[in-house]
Amino acid sequence: MAVYRRGYQRYRGPLTTHGARLMVMPRYTWSRLLEQRFLVVLLAVSMFWPLLCAGFLYLANHTELWQGFSSGFAKFLTVNGDFFAVFMRTQAVFALILAAIAGPGLIAPDLANNALPLYFSRPLTRGDYILSRMTVLLGALSLVTILPGLLLFSLQVGMAGGGWLAENWRLGAAMMAGFAIYIVVVSLVAMTSSAYVKWRVVAGALVMGVFFLLAGAAEIMNAVLRVEWASTFNVTYAINTVWAGMLDLEIPDEKPGVVECALFLCGLGLGLLGLLARKLRPVEVVK
Repeated sequence: MAVYRRGYQRYRGPLTTHGARLMVMPRYTWSRLLEQRFLVVLLAVSMFWPLLCAGFLYLANHTELWQGFSSGFAKFLTVNGDFFAVFMRTQAVFALILAAIAGPGLIAPDLANNALPLYFSRPLTRGDYILSRMTVLLGALSLVTILPGLLLFSLQVGMAGGGWLAENWRLGAAMMAGFAIYIVVVSLVAMTSSAYVKWRVVAGALVMGVFFLLAGAAEIMNAVLRVEWASTFNVTYAINTVWAGMLDLEIPDEKPGVVECALFLCGLGLGLLGLLARKLRPVEVVK
């Protein structure tokens, strides 16, 4: 049969599993990220704070080392929600810098080289593409957030015993859930910046700017309008408030609460997903 008589037919042969298709892009992207020296140095530097926190846990669980100190020092060496909140806020800074470095190179090259038709001609939807790209950041950011947090919590349980775990297991669950919320938000911001800004340096600065500029805009609105509800639009404040609610920490009454901040983060995530879906098209009709 002549070639021109052969019409298009959908491929009906064997396919790899859905999970295997999703992990193709992350596997190669992770190897490319690890070739960046600055990123590897950042990962190493981000481990110093967890090491200091591990030393704090050791002192807190060995009272014989500080029996001669005052009661105020003993109160300071207490493993509670405040301890995990400080740890989370510090590691969040490293995660944000890491996302600003790794995020801009995820989607921008595919758009610049018109590679989306090549991706979407495979059994891969836009949702699969977004999830696959996000997996890269989720894995990288987990190395500086969830993994050291889990190790610290396990270290505390090992030294304090099962009784402490029975009373404080919610702290570990809150830390894991809080880090998960944070890395999803940061990943969506980084991916959206990569999709709409071609230059990596500008896209990386935009990732940082979303957190700092919105914080400044929220404070200006509070000062001009003489209100406090504008703090909800401060991404950093919203995340810290949600963390405080999870860790049973005190939240000022005059400030927006956990519910308002959680709704803002959900709306922000949905808005970023909508922007990504709008940008990631295999073809575009220009009128």
